[in-house]
Amino acid sequence: MMTRTPLSALAVAALLAAAGLGLSACGFTPLYGTPGVASALSAVHVTTPEGRVGELIREHLDDTLAHNSNAPAVYRMDLQLGEARYPRGVRVDNVATRYEYVLSAVYTLVSTSTGATVKTGRVRVEVTYDSADQPYASIAAQQDAQDRAAGEAARKIELELATWLTKPKTPKKP
Repeated sequence: MMTRTPLSALAVAALLAAAGLGLSACGFTPLYGTPGVASALSAVHVTTPEGRVGELIREHLDDTLAHNSNAPAVYRMDLQLGEARYPRGVRVDNVATRYEYVLSAVYTLVSTSTGATVKTGRVRVEVTYDSADQPYASIAAQQDAQDRAAGEAARKIELELATWLTKPKTPKKP
């Protein structure tokens, strides 16, 4: 069954938006509504270790952060990755039918102008996948799990960076 939004609710929302009384009237500022967050995220150059997962997470981070390759990088992000695979579903003949794939990413954000480390962080992502009896299907399932984990890790890193960028920076005392 289809539900419809009453016209009166749409009219109220339109009036509030036209009057500038949207979410900002209640003191809430959207994360990306903070000045400079989106441009700072797009000025992050990501360096990752070699390998399939390193390339996957770099691609996801470039997409997630909206990397602008035409602008100079303000920050450089160095990533270290750790992977683990654990059998979770075991048949009677002691063959695993399901695996848990764990991706850990430790990142360091470095200012390109000063060379100083400005932020460090760590994210961990766990995904599961089925292991088929056919070798190609099993490899494809594992690669899909790697891609999903890299995408989720990139999303978590983006949220951590965006949150960090919205906080006022106070100079460290020597």
